Amino acid sequence: MNNKISILGIASAALIALALPAAATEGYGDCKLFGEAGTDKIEPAVAGEFNVIINLPAVNEFNGDTPEAVTSGREFCMAVNIAHRLGLEKVVLKNASFDSIVAGQNKDFDIALALITVKDARKKVVDFSTPYAVGSYGLAAKVGSDVTAANLRDKKLGTQAGTTMVQWAQDDLKTDNLSVFDDTGAMFTAVAAGNVDVVMTDLSIVLGQVAASHGKLEVIGQFTTGSETAGVYPKGSTAKPVIDKIIADMIADGTMKALEAEYLAPGWGGKTPADVPVWKY
Repeated sequence: MNNKISILGIASAALIALALPAAATEGYGDCKLFGEAGTDKIEPAVAGEFNVIINLPAVNEFNGDTPEAVTSGREFCMAVNIAHRLGLEKVVLKNASFDSIVAGQNKDFDIALALITVKDARKKVVDFSTPYAVGSYGLAAKVGSDVTAANLRDKKLGTQAGTTMVQWAQDDLKTDNLSVFDDTGAMFTAVAAGNVDVVMTDLSIVLGQVAASHGKLEVIGQFTTGSETAGVYPKGSTAKPVIDKIIADMIADGTMKALEAEYLAPGWGGKTPADVPVWKY
């Protein structure tokens, strides 16, 4: 089967490599702090700062249209609590394309948090943190659309460049008409405008974007993958063992559960992953 793929707004690899991320929020925002300050130490990429690469928009994970505007969110407050335990009071966010994050093209950062799926191919250019979530692919369409599990392959499907969903849609789902978008915002704008019939990305993001669509979009299904979500370090990062330990501690002591309850559930508009039908392919 020949897949028709339109690449929308994707810069060349050379341009991505040259692009510098936009700098960002400093401090701890509105996050609640858990655990003791300064229990662990690293040599940060930038002295006195905890630098975090992100990919906006990321509703419920980094709440804000720009890095400067972010003061809350699950992954943001996760980063803040890591910094807190490292004794670093300055958290700096830098926005970058998802493509550049998983290709290892960013410099001078301590960790990247962008709901990144752990893949063996990516391990060649980046190092992964302790996993902190299990992913599922969510699907969103305009309210009243006729997209179903049975006809999905025949619909115009949109997903995001650089994600594992591009290859999955081609090789496993075997969709006939795939559009690949450079960022989440463009993808959801396209489905709201009817330029694609349905979009697919991490279920957490889909739930948040749908809740923020003011009734224009709905979550119609999910594909469970069992894939692990983790942060990304620069290849060979000396901070990895320390931050890995902190993330594991935050999972064990309930910090991650508390952040999920604080920022994910309310931002999903009353719907949880368990409420979304599981589709088969």
